[in-house]
Amino acid sequence: MGFLIPGIIRQASFSASKATLKGVEVPKGYLAVYVGDKMRWFVIPVSYLNQPSFQQLLNQAEEEFGFDHPMGGLTIPCKEDEFLNLTSRLNEL
Repeated sequence: MGFLIPGIIRQASFSASKATLKGVEVPKGYLAVYVGDKMRWFVIPVSYLNQPSFQQLLNQAEEEFGFDHPMGGLTIPCKEDEFLNLTSRLNEL
């Protein structure tokens, strides 16, 4: 279903059916986000929300989408490789 990437769980891409995504539960202490051009779905630890570098991404999301996220979940406006780079650095903390 998902596989572990340093500090995050990569569940599925947006191209997967929504029914499949609805069947996946987000573990306690984690948050689901959509990232990148292909709108891939990731599950990240909520502890990332306190990190200044991740808060910058949240500010970008607010500027771009406001509180109306087209995917129904939190959409992070950055490239997938940049997101993976950031989350791997956060995982090292």
